Amino acid sequence: MGQYIAAIDQGTTSSRCIIFDHDGRVAGSGQREHEQILPRAGWVEHDAETLWTNTAEVIEDALENTGLAREDIAAVGITNQRETTVVWDRSTGRPIHNAIVWQDTRTDRLCDELAGDKGVNRYQSTTGLPLSTYFAGPKARWILDNVDGARERADAGELCFGTVDSWVLWNLTGGTSHITDVTNASRTMLMDLRTLQWDSQICKDFGIPDSMLPEIRSSSEIYGEVASGPLAGVPISGILGDQQAATFGQACLSVGEAKNTYGTGNFLLLNTGTEPVASEHGLLTTVCYRIGEAPAVYALEGSVAVTGSLVQWLRDNLGLISSADDIESLAATVDDNGGAYFVPAFSGLFAPRWRPDARGVITGLTRFVNKGHLARAALEATAFQTREVIEAMRADSGVELTTLKVDGGMVVNEMLMQFQSDILDVPVVRPVVNETTALGAAYAAGLAVGFWEGEDDIRANWAEDKRWNPAMAAEDRDRMYAEWNKAVTRSYDWASA
Repeated sequence: MGQYIAAIDQGTTSSRCIIFDHDGRVAGSGQREHEQILPRAGWVEHDAETLWTNTAEVIEDALENTGLAREDIAAVGITNQRETTVVWDRSTGRPIHNAIVWQDTRTDRLCDELAGDKGVNRYQSTTGLPLSTYFAGPKARWILDNVDGARERADAGELCFGTVDSWVLWNLTGGTSHITDVTNASRTMLMDLRTLQWDSQICKDFGIPDSMLPEIRSSSEIYGEVASGPLAGVPISGILGDQQAATFGQACLSVGEAKNTYGTGNFLLLNTGTEPVASEHGLLTTVCYRIGEAPAVYALEGSVAVTGSLVQWLRDNLGLISSADDIESLAATVDDNGGAYFVPAFSGLFAPRWRPDARGVITGLTRFVNKGHLARAALEATAFQTREVIEAMRADSGVELTTLKVDGGMVVNEMLMQFQSDILDVPVVRPVVNETTALGAAYAAGLAVGFWEGEDDIRANWAEDKRWNPAMAAEDRDRMYAEWNKAVTRSYDWASA
């Protein structure tokens, strides 16, 4: 057996391949960004063929950068941007439309139609999800309704539907495996959380033929082998949606353990064990992972649409900073937010508010506010939104958070991590290995082939890098959070349903 695991991380802004050793440490990687296609306000697309081309190239880059070869790699795992939807031709493997990204809001009216008199929670008891533009099922329906001939081709069994994990696996295996795992399937609105199978009635309601759907499998088993290229013949044996992968990579393997990933958006998951917990406070019930034939483990999740992408917006749309890393130094030029609060509801508000009518606002502006204050307000928005989710989790689960494990690209921002600890009044802990999303996919793949023996190996590999402790006075914490909540209400009712 090879001494390394390769993890493909196909994310919202880039594709990466990261190679890990048995200790869960990074041996090397490759990464390539891809274009964000924005055809009109609220629409976000990716070129699915570019996603695959870049994935194939970063595999080669990672091997070249590490000097490793096929015989050194024991298995391949896949993690992916969830909910992003691809529909492709079964015979040619060509997509019939750009991938519709999880942030895209074009299905808002369709979701309203599906909700009807029964409301947005029509399917929540079965799927764990409210009707929302966020999820993959409505996106697939939109493609069938709006691409010429798609409905007829789907009914004839000529088309495949999948989230990005299915698309990557299909291409890795040369078009022989049309499979997804339980975590990604749980983000479509089409899977029954308890049976872990497609719900035929919901699929019928959505107008999605069964023939389009991938087979649902566990998160850790052998799905096939790489068909060609430098990893030809290596087993593909792990699939986890990116946030579940990060939870697994953070070793949140016991009930009550939680992590927060700071990426394009923020995603906080709380392990709730082998029984799904229904949310009454705006959270999602989702599959956390399933290892082989073991029972599925579930999670409560709070999804925040815009956090890291707000920093990108300040860079790309406003030119306020020249690189994402500059946000911290700019924010450090001021002592506070100057009374300004930034609510980045670019795609509406996700958990726990679920307000698709909301749009982004900056409140509290005066002549005193400068670009440093805006930079600080942008960072603080991430922490405020995280507190909202954690309060909802406490209300649903009864679990008091004692520490928050964090990962993702934004956790290198020390100012943000300190403010997060301050506004939560709990310690925030960053692991030594920050690439926890890819690491989780590597663990799932390695467990399936015996590279790691079990969950104890994963726990043993986790190590703390840095801890931030709260240092804010209670009255300041309460005042700022109250002002934040006032600002959020100003974002409501901007977009018509």
